Amino acid sequence: MRARSKYGNVRTVVDGHTFASKREARRYVELKLLQHHAKIGGLTLQPKFVCAVQHVPVCTYIADFAYFDYEKNANVVEDVKGFKTAIYRLKKKLVLACFGIEIQEVA
Repeated sequence: MRARSKYGNVRTVVDGHTFASKREARRYVELKLLQHHAKIGGLTLQPKFVCAVQHVPVCTYIADFAYFDYEKNANVVEDVKGFKTAIYRLKKKLVLACFGIEIQEVA
């Protein structure tokens, strides 16, 4: 019997990609459909952002998804969140400070 994860998420595989939760896997399917209908483009899974302060690497933030929203004419970085840890909240602020990117949270 597998041990339950700390936050109750269940790893899920879709199209050969392993997602941290069923919620994240569902969002991937939604985004794939939006891309298929040309609402978004350039869907990327788990893009990495190395946050550095005065040229000193502080941390690496790995988002769930990044894509271009044609309707908003903007790049979007998304994170599917059930629970926001203190580390996540800090990394979210660092990504904003280092890259000017506001992470969109999907519940």
